[in-house]
Order: sequence, then structure tokens, then C-alpha cells
Amino acid sequence: MIQGDLLRLGHFLIPCYICRNILAMDIVAELKWRGMIQDIMPGTEEQLKKESTTCYIGFDPTADSLHIGSLVPILLLYHLQRAGHKPLALVGGATGMVGDPSGKSEERNLLNEVTLSKNVAGVRKQLEKYLDFDSSRKNCAEIVNNYDWFKGLGFIEFLRDVGKHITVNYMMAKDSVKKRIEGDTGISYTEFAYQLMQGYDFYWLYQNKNCKLQMGGSDQWGNITTGTELIRRKASGEAFAFTCPLITKADGGKFGKTEKGNVWLDAEKTSPFQFYQFWLNTADADAEKWIKIFTLIEKNEIEQLIQEHTKDPGARILQKKLATAITSFVHGEKECEIAQQTTEQLFGKKDDINFREMDEAGLLQAMKGVPVHAISSTQISSGIDVVSFLAETGIFPSKGEARKMVSGGGVSVNKEKITDVGFMIDSSQLLAGGYIVVQRGKKNHHLVKQQ
Repeated sequence: MIQGDLLRLGHFLIPCYICRNILAMDIVAELKWRGMIQDIMPGTEEQLKKESTTCYIGFDPTADSLHIGSLVPILLLYHLQRAGHKPLALVGGATGMVGDPSGKSEERNLLNEVTLSKNVAGVRKQLEKYLDFDSSRKNCAEIVNNYDWFKGLGFIEFLRDVGKHITVNYMMAKDSVKKRIEGDTGISYTEFAYQLMQGYDFYWLYQNKNCKLQMGGSDQWGNITTGTELIRRKASGEAFAFTCPLITKADGGKFGKTEKGNVWLDAEKTSPFQFYQFWLNTADADAEKWIKIFTLIEKNEIEQLIQEHTKDPGARILQKKLATAITSFVHGEKECEIAQQTTEQLFGKKDDINFREMDEAGLLQAMKGVPVHAISSTQISSGIDVVSFLAETGIFPSKGEARKMVSGGGVSVNKEKITDVGFMIDSSQLLAGGYIVVQRGKKNHHLVKQQ
């Protein structure tokens, strides 16, 4: 980030006479190597080499927290800012009321203003953690909300000043629209108009923020190019674009999903421990791909890590590095260290930990981030069979599933495997005066608290 005669990169201030050619660094080549570019408009690379370019990505405020799928666009903005460009993070306060049909098979539920306002505030707070917003720097990051320019724009004015520049034929040719029209559910005029709204976003930012580059997921290509076309037709200007590929898993499963749902960036929704575990349990094929995308580790180090991992896959060098790097980036080094310590405690050999020797503070520290459930002291004092215990605490959704897992040897209580469905849970199992540690399968730990 340029400031006077100094350029700040990370924690270092470098004289600008050394870095006057910072824009000559091939940021596009770097992003391509990392697997972060899919489609790119001709001239984009030249534009980024020519001058410090204002660029933006839109974030859809469908929840009050972003999830790990949002990390790719966040990191794109991060990389571009580090290369000397100015990032804008657009929070879609207006477009969030409409809903993007891209990649959707049916109409989404529309959010009310109160919910949307809450979501926008939550997303804004998170984005401020990852980008540099120091206003003293020429390429400081900014957060913009498209509700600010849409709220005063009337329908007739929008049709006259925006709609007339984009033909229906052009809009219907977009994949996001074409697939919905050809599908069973069709598409409403509300969602059909979404690409016009996103196109106007780009035009407004071009006119008011000198923004010349828009980025987004590959499913956004149609919406993004509508913006470049609107800028060309309405402002006789030139704008640029590129997209990043949608993240996939080697086994065909949906990225960013667990049995409990989304992996969120909000520590209250997904604890740092759970977040760390998600990345630690990545398959080898995914780890090799994702360490390039989701971390800031340099090329030489990554290539060395891949070589080491190939020699000894069982050591899971890639997964450990990936989990550490991305957890530190999202939650900070301290929380990452705690997640690592918890992992070592829970997944080490039986002799590595003795829960019964721990006091309450030590146990809670060791189990930080693990889901906590409650059970009444009455049930514990009188004794409860393990199947009922597992179901009533919510560790399993039903007694049937709990019974099946216990019989199959998939449940441990205080690190002791339980296979007898008649096993009784009582006061003798309580740790630190009121807790029981339950392991479900190989990876899922739970803490039950007596109340």
C-alpha cells in the first residue's frame, strides 16, 4: 500500500524507488498458477500492469456471516491490494433483495429489510478483518453498498437510463437465464432483471470510483460482462473482468459443507477448532489444490511441501500446513494454536491425555470449540443407558442411530470405547465435577455438561 515515498507490504515498509515497478509483477500469472482464474477478458492483464486499478467483487448478504466459499473472492481482493491495486468490496444491500439466479434452479426467498440490514452489517464487519482500510493509503480498501445508489433510483428512470442499453436478446443468451427458462420452474422478472442491476453496479462504480475491473465466481461471468457492456454503451468506456473457478471436491461432494451445514467464517457459528478440523481432514488431491488457492504461501514453498507430502502421505504435511495457514488468516494465530492443541489432545494416543486428572479450566481449554450439550443432574445421578444418553443430549438424532453406532464400535466415552448398548452413564463418568467427553466416529467430539 503506497504512502508517500514508502510502500507497505505486510509488516514491511519499502522505499518506492525499489517498488516503482510493483505493477509490473505478473499478478495474473500468479493467480493463474494458484488456480484462481478461469475466464479473463482480453486486455485485463495489460490494464493491471499499466496502472493501479480499482477493482471490485460483490458479496451476497444472504446471512450475517460469510462462509468459506467467500474466501476465494476475499483472497482475490487481498492479492490485488498487495500488488498495488485498490479493492472495493460491494455488499449487495439492494441486489440481496432481488436474488441472483446464477447457479440456482429455483427462486430464492426474498429477505426483508431488517434481516438484510443485519446481514450487511455482519458481512461488513468480517471483510474489515482481511483487507487494509487505512484511508491514508492510496489503495486503501473500501466497502460499498449498492443500496446507497439504488434507493434513490426510480423504476422509470432505471428503465430509461439502464434498460434501454441492454437488449432482451442479450440478456436471454446468458447461461444463468437460459438454464432457468429451459427448466421446469422458469424465472421471474425479478430475477431476470438481476443482471441489469449488477451491470448498473459496475457502471456506477466506474463513474464514481473509477473502477475498471470486476471479479467473481465463474457462474457470474454473464452478470459481469453485462456490466462491461453497459459501461461501453452508456459511458463509451472500457472495463475488464475475470472470474475464479467454483471450488469442487475430488470426491464430488459439495465444498464448504459438513454434516452440520456450512463452514462459516464467524467463530460463533463455526468454532476455530471445527474450522481447523475441516481443513485438516481434506483429501490429498484437494489439499494439493487448495493450499495454492486458500493460503498466501509462496510457490517455492508449496512445491516443496507437495514433494514432501508425496514421499510420506501419512504424515499429512499438506493438510497440517493448509489448516494452520487458513485458520491463522481467518481467526488469528492464537485461536489457531488453541485449535492445534485441542486436536493433539483429542486425537493423540490414549495415554497422551488423562481427562480425569484435569480440573474444569483445563478440560474446557482442551475442549475449546467442541460442541457442548446438556443433561440434567437427576438423569446422571439415577443413571441412564448410553443409547438414551446419546439421543437425549442431541449427539445423535435418534435412539436408533445411537444404538447402531454403539454396536458398531463408533462411540467412546471419556476415550473408552463403548460397544454395549446397555452401558450405564452415571456420576462415576463425570469429569471435573460435571462433564463427560463423547467421541462419535473418528473425528467428532462432544462435551456433555451436567446441569
